[in-house]
Parts: sequence; structure tokens; C-alpha cells
Amino acid sequence: MTDTQFGPQGWTPEKLGSLTGKTYVITGANAGTGFQAARIFLSKGAKVVMLNRSAEKSKKAIDDLKQEFGANADVGFVQMDLAVQASIRSAAAELLDIAPQIDALICNAAIAQVPTQKLTVDGFESQLGTNHYGHFVLCGLLFDRIEQSQGRIVVVASLGYNMGIKTIQFDDMNWDKNYSPNPVYSQSKLAQMMFAYELQDRIKAAHKGVDVFVCHPGSSATSLISTSGSLVMRAIFRLMAMSPLVQSAEKGAYPEVMCATQDGLEQRALYGPTGRMEWVGPVGKGTLEPHAYDKAVMSKLWTVSEQATGFDWSLD
Repeated sequence: MTDTQFGPQGWTPEKLGSLTGKTYVITGANAGTGFQAARIFLSKGAKVVMLNRSAEKSKKAIDDLKQEFGANADVGFVQMDLAVQASIRSAAAELLDIAPQIDALICNAAIAQVPTQKLTVDGFESQLGTNHYGHFVLCGLLFDRIEQSQGRIVVVASLGYNMGIKTIQFDDMNWDKNYSPNPVYSQSKLAQMMFAYELQDRIKAAHKGVDVFVCHPGSSATSLISTSGSLVMRAIFRLMAMSPLVQSAEKGAYPEVMCATQDGLEQRALYGPTGRMEWVGPVGKGTLEPHAYDKAVMSKLWTVSEQATGFDWSLD
């Protein structure tokens, strides 16, 4: 799909001006696209707060960033496990203490292709519990601060939303009867998108001042599959990484940085690479299939998510 909004090269970080005084919060930022997004923000003078599960990996990432950008680079982290609801609530409280401003919350972290069914400590299927329920609650806990900052929420989705069953399996959310890594991952990413589009509708109805954007990194060389995928999926992705259909993690970060900073974007859209199969290529507005914003399914998912997490997502 050709998108000429940002010219033939698409959106690149060269379009960014100074981000001094801005604060960006990124989940899963100690590696991959999240880390590369942090690099881009810091290179423009912004403050970055990472929300990561591993303290050790976060400290290493921060050391690397300070080595690149100097000891005064404004980057820190709050420990948070998206798969644990109590951890999310604790991390959000800590973040609100240290971040008086949030210009964008980037929901970047994810797990993928978990080979066998695993449940979180709260009893959720792990991919849905981490990718969707975790971010669902985090966004709700930070929403008021984001609105006070006239900020944004950026949901990093996946082209996997257009695979699997292309809807939500409400009668068996944990996939007890038919667990399979790919369809379950696809549903978790579809759920994230549906949350974002439903949130857009609710924000508009409540006359709130937060923009919500959805993007995806295309096919990028990150540790996502190697972190949680099966041995077969890891081998496949290693082979794919040597092909022209996989781009760098840095380029994979462009869509989320763009959605966190660029004016003039559409909300009911999906941003990412616009080249071959929309896996690689210039960054712009891609193809958004209508099942991703099926209103009846979105509304039901919102209600189910509130009930599952015990979080009342009120915009009143």
C-alpha cells in the first residue's frame, strides 16, 4: 500500500525536532524496538522511563544508553511485570511519583508464540494476560496523568491480528479446549487493537483530551520470538532474519516513535511499514482490516476485560 503523507521515504526520525522537556514511558524497553525507541527519544533530548520486568537487563540497557548519550541522559526504569496485575498497580503508583508528566505511554512489550498453554498468576492465558490485560490496566492507571499532560497512548500491535480466528473467543478466553500458539498470539494482538479503538470512542464520548494511536513494527529483528517462542519458531525466524523481508529493530521502532510525536495522524488507522507485504519499507499508514474495529466485539471485550481484571475503566 502506498502512503505519500511523509514522502517516498516515509516517516523517519529526521522529521523530529527537539523533544527537550518531553517524557516518554515505554513498556519492554530494554531490548528490541522498545530500546531503539528509547535511543531515538534520548537523541532528541527527551526523558525516557522504561517499564521492564528484568532489573538486570534494564540496568545494562541504561548503562548502554548513558555510554552513548552521556552520563546526564535522562533515562530510568521502574520494575514491572505485565503478567502480574499486582506488579502493574505497584509500578504505576511508583511511576506517578517520579513522572509529573507523561507525553506518551508506548505499550510496546509483548510475549509471542508461547508453545504450550501457560497461565499467569492471576489465572489468565499468558499471551492475553500480558499483551492485553496488562496494558489495559496500565493505561487506565496512568490515563489521568497522560490527559493532564495532553499526551498520547500508543499501542504497538502486530500484523498477526489479521491471522487466527480474527475475533475474540469469548466462550473460552484461556483457550483451554483448543490452545495453539499462533491463533492465541493473534487474538492477544487483536485484543490490544480493539482496546485502543474502543478507547478512542470512549474518549470522544467523554470529551477527554488523549489521542490513541495503533502501529506495528512490521517484520523486525528483535528478541520477541527467541524470548517466548518454540524451538521451531525460533529456527524459522532465524532463517527469516537473513532475508530482505526482515528489517532492523531500529527501523521497527520508527512507527511507535512517529505515533508518539507526529502531528496530523489519523486515530482509526494502523501505522507501520508500507512496503512489501507491509512487513518492511517506508513508514506510513497501512491497511486496517474492519474486523479490528468490530464495535460489538470491541464493546464486549472492554466489559470482559474490566470484569477479568477487576479494574473499572471509568472516563467520567
